[in-house]
Amino acid sequence: MNELPLYASGILLSYAAFLLAIASPGPNVLAVMGTSMSVGRPSGMALAMGIACGSFTWAMLTAFGLSAIIASYAPALIGIKIAGGCYLLYLAFKAFKSAANKHDLSANALSGGKRTPFGYALRGYMIMMTNPKAALAWVAIIAIGLKDGAPLWVAAAIVLGTFIMSVIIHALYAIAFSTPRMVKLYSNARRKIQFAFGGFFTFAGLRILLSR
Repeated sequence: MNELPLYASGILLSYAAFLLAIASPGPNVLAVMGTSMSVGRPSGMALAMGIACGSFTWAMLTAFGLSAIIASYAPALIGIKIAGGCYLLYLAFKAFKSAANKHDLSANALSGGKRTPFGYALRGYMIMMTNPKAALAWVAIIAIGLKDGAPLWVAAAIVLGTFIMSVIIHALYAIAFSTPRMVKLYSNARRKIQFAFGGFFTFAGLRILLSR
């Protein structure tokens, strides 16, 4: 672990990118909010755990897949970084666009009626696994932390760390947004939060594109 200082900054930046990505409400987070509000906290928690497991699966596939590609063909890291950096800039554009939008946050329950807790968990997992944007997001997150010649434990640290954060944060969404009051409070601060997210995604995207 003498190599830890060399890779620590990249790993922490990957954590920060992931944290802000799930803190910025997308369809998955809004589904957790809406389900918690309209169906109940247990259903929202089950959906959240399914989404977290789906995120973990994408993280595993991306991290170790990219590590294998880079180990076999190091110049591939350049293409991966370009793709990741461009996607982060796209997220920055979306965040700034959301900040400029004056409409309130809209959180709705999933269609199809009530389900069992396992049914909600399975639906959350399938939502993540059938979302092509999830793959692009993970390419960006992993690209931040991976450097040419990075050992396998770097990818493992990113995957495990983000999985723990995913479980905790999605569960907190389900708990906090089981009341309409919390959604209203978040809506009031949404534009400022989205503007801050846009600034970070711009910084992270440019950092990847301009790094050697």
